[in-house]
Amino acid sequence: MNLDGLITPDSVAPALRASSKKQLLQELANRVAEAEGLDSRGVFDALMERERLGPTGMGRGVAIPHARMEGVSEVRGFFARLDRGVDFDAPDGAPVDLAFLLLAPEDAGADHLRALAKVSRLLRDEGRCAKLRSTADASALYAILVDDMSSRAA
Repeated sequence: MNLDGLITPDSVAPALRASSKKQLLQELANRVAEAEGLDSRGVFDALMERERLGPTGMGRGVAIPHARMEGVSEVRGFFARLDRGVDFDAPDGAPVDLAFLLLAPEDAGADHLRALAKVSRLLRDEGRCAKLRSTADASALYAILVDDMSSRAA
């Protein structure tokens, strides 16, 4: 599974402004709802319900908020580079400045887990995260995200 199946160039926010975890989730919900024709309140509620189960902050400034919800036909993503980090209840306490939202159909099962694993592997790559933090250009961010570095021969 490549990320170009989860996100499009239009689903990248290069300098999202948020002052809190809740505001970040609301901004992400608004943007993905608009792009996917969903109800933003429904997306926000699904994300908050998932956060109540346990924070989706991974540490090192990265969060992968995700939820399954009715009305979503396939796993979709939205990436945001924040202009300033926000507290996200991450295990290391580091503020989050890179967030990759995933939405999946209620019955997605394995597809949702595969997408989550792919995004998690991608954002554990410190070199890639450094590249994501070094640019505020949406097309460059998209290229960094979908570049399958593992397919290159060294």
